[in-house]
Amino acid sequence: MAIEARIRELGVRHQTLERAIEDEMSRPAADATRLTELKRRKLRLKEEMESLKTRAH
Repeated sequence: MAIEARIRELGVRHQTLERAIEDEMSRPAADATRLTELKRRKLRLKEEMESLKTRAH
């Protein structure tokens, strides 16, 4: 049960980062460094979620 809760928590954080990326990309002068960092963090969350899903099954 704890793994599923962690996956949900990471999913929420993943969606928050997705919105931040979309917001940054919609700006006229998007900060490429910030975008790269946000995308990197989002990828790490996705990888952690996939790892947890594998362990849960």
